[in-house]
Amino acid sequence: MMIEWGLIGLFLMCFLASTIIPFPSEATLLFYLNSGDYSPVSILVAASLGNCLGGSTNYILGYYGRKMLSKKQLLRSEILIQRYGFWTALFSWLPIIGDPLLVVLGVYRVSFWKTMGLMSLGKVVRYLIVFWTYLTWI
Repeated sequence: MMIEWGLIGLFLMCFLASTIIPFPSEATLLFYLNSGDYSPVSILVAASLGNCLGGSTNYILGYYGRKMLSKKQLLRSEILIQRYGFWTALFSWLPIIGDPLLVVLGVYRVSFWKTMGLMSLGKVVRYLIVFWTYLTWI
């Protein structure tokens, strides 16, 4: 479906993988690499931009959706944020817990730019590792 849309499809799938639809964007990335239709740099840029914009969406949802969380949820996540702060964003690439981490950072209004910088670093490094692994094995 979106694969037929080229790099825009890759961008959209990586965006969605970082927000509401749970699927591994790495598999999509590998599919595009394996197709040979696009340069590795353009694949990395499209996937990274999509995934990082999806992550920023999670932050913004937390920033404006604070009132939707219960006091118990806020107290539990407050300990994490007080201990690690914006450094938590480095782990936003992790499956299952990464997206909620960004929501929590938004809820506590941790510095947007520091959060986005560390989130982007983590997500891009993850894709670079996928690239390196793929290129090493082919």
